[in-house]
Amino acid sequence: MSMAGAQEFAVEIAASPADCFRIITDFAAYPRWSSAVRQARVLERDDAGIGRRVEFRIDMRFKSIRYVLAYDYRKPIELTWYLVEGDVESIEGAYQFRRLGPRLTEATCQQAVLLGFWVPGPIRKLAERTALRQSVLEFKEEVERRIASRPSRSRRSG
Repeated sequence: MSMAGAQEFAVEIAASPADCFRIITDFAAYPRWSSAVRQARVLERDDAGIGRRVEFRIDMRFKSIRYVLAYDYRKPIELTWYLVEGDVESIEGAYQFRRLGPRLTEATCQQAVLLGFWVPGPIRKLAERTALRQSVLEFKEEVERRIASRPSRSRRSG
């Protein structure tokens, strides 16, 4: 992906790429774990039931915005998105999931956002870096929380 001005952040997650992919595409759950997302609504799904177009309402602290993203997938290793409509000029991004071990994945998120409204340069750059990092760390926390709360397949009753 070649997005001008894109920010990038990577983290190791104690889960498989398939678990990461399943949770990142559970769009309806975003408001429960992403501090910026107030609402996420799937507008269109593919044949497998995965969201293809998703509407978001985001709290940017100084302004609330609405936008619709279109998603493409290479399950379970990548999802990409781009802006279809909304209160910002442009959004492009991608998550890649690379297996590091049996239950360890490197998750890398890249995103380029053009707000389309004026925000002072230094504040904008800091906000972009901080927002992407926070978003990825919140995603990591959610994946690991869901994995930890899942019953182990190796446990036997009896």
